[in-house]
Amino acid sequence: MSTPLSPAGLDRDFACVDLETTGGNASWHRIIEIGVVEVDRDGTRREWSTLVNPGTRIPPLIEAFTGISNEMVVDAPAFEDVRRELLERLAGRVFVAHNARFDYGFIRAELGRLDLSYSARVLCTVKLSRRLFPAERHHNLDSVMARHGLDCSARHRALGDARVLADLLAKLADEVGRVRVGEAVDALLQETPLPAQLPPGLADELPELAGVYRFHGEGDALLYVGKSKNIRKRVLEHFAAGQRSAAGQRLATQVRRVDWTETAGELGALLIEARAVKSDQPLHNRRLRAGGAVWTLRLAPVAGAPSRLEATELDTLDEVARADVYGLYRDRRAATRAVEEIVRAHQLCARALGVERGGGGGGDAEGGSCFAFQVGRCRGACVGREAPALHDVRTRLALAPLRLRPWPYPGRILVAERDWRGQEDLHVLDGWRYLGTVREAADAAGLDRDAVPFDPDVYRILKKYLSAPDGARIVELDP
Repeated sequence: MSTPLSPAGLDRDFACVDLETTGGNASWHRIIEIGVVEVDRDGTRREWSTLVNPGTRIPPLIEAFTGISNEMVVDAPAFEDVRRELLERLAGRVFVAHNARFDYGFIRAELGRLDLSYSARVLCTVKLSRRLFPAERHHNLDSVMARHGLDCSARHRALGDARVLADLLAKLADEVGRVRVGEAVDALLQETPLPAQLPPGLADELPELAGVYRFHGEGDALLYVGKSKNIRKRVLEHFAAGQRSAAGQRLATQVRRVDWTETAGELGALLIEARAVKSDQPLHNRRLRAGGAVWTLRLAPVAGAPSRLEATELDTLDEVARADVYGLYRDRRAATRAVEEIVRAHQLCARALGVERGGGGGGDAEGGSCFAFQVGRCRGACVGREAPALHDVRTRLALAPLRLRPWPYPGRILVAERDWRGQEDLHVLDGWRYLGTVREAADAAGLDRDAVPFDPDVYRILKKYLSAPDGARIVELDP
């Protein structure tokens, strides 16, 4: 028997909860088993568990994982029939679970279908383990059990796993010390107060999942779009006292509504954020907001003379021409300034490149030398002292760091992201463009590549991701 929890450090009543469900999404999956271990502040325990008839078939994968079959739940009570006892056992207690927002979210969703509300302080033992043992890499329940020498007679069954959580709290109090564990628990339970104009239940609704969130103001005006690997954590950070800038304080007073879109991973969140900021133009976003035509630089051959460096709109180029362009700029002026800086840094000829007005280079009498040659900062391509081929080589070397990476696939691809619940998003990409996200590969055919302009931010996101996809599943649609 584990050591009772002491009021000296953990002066709270806990309900250690574990659920088995038909899947990972509380919006459409259902509970099939509930296990609760009540732990009083004096160490007293009470246990309760029940199977639940989900009103739908249990998938074979879940049957194999939990050992709970459709036959086992056919005569079990529906959630509606056990909710009263469940709420009595949870009342006034800290809700404890591993990946707590999963279990907490399922119970709130089931109660919501019955037009009932439930709110509690929530302690996630994953977060508690990370806080107490930051040097450890793994904090899943099996790893935590092995690290602390805990046993479970019924792993992946609700009551068995709930018992492990109660044992873990007691074990941590013994190993680490009740005061230190109590301080960690207090810190994790400390909620950031929401602005008074937002509904108090918002903190419970926010998911601890990757995705994009949006702040709306008066008249539902869009104030801000952001992304995070943990929507709940990031949204609450916006409102945390002592961490606000003046701009953050203004945003907190203006927000009237928060909504969000969950994604299966960070890539989806990054892509949706980049698109939403440009299309919706939120008031408080600055980064990613610039839109309009994207300009780039390309070398145009000139017979018998150095190549010209031309600024052009990227979307006007065909795929062949786009494979040999340099840099991304918001307008022609920015592209021209970039050329001027390259010319100065590498002693290239501004006149030969077509940046400085005058003759076509090669030292013709009409054009003469460029200004930089006259002050010793050009090697003479404009007057025939540097061969056009050599000037072209030096130009390409100077431009090399700016060269856009060629699209590494013959056409469209799907990049699959899967979250811990099993939800999978399929991102459709083509030529550094994000065409959209679908759930079925067949739906990719309905996404129009020509309707999506080139976005420098999407290019940078995808270039970084595809350079190290970390085992992501990538499917070529146009081999």
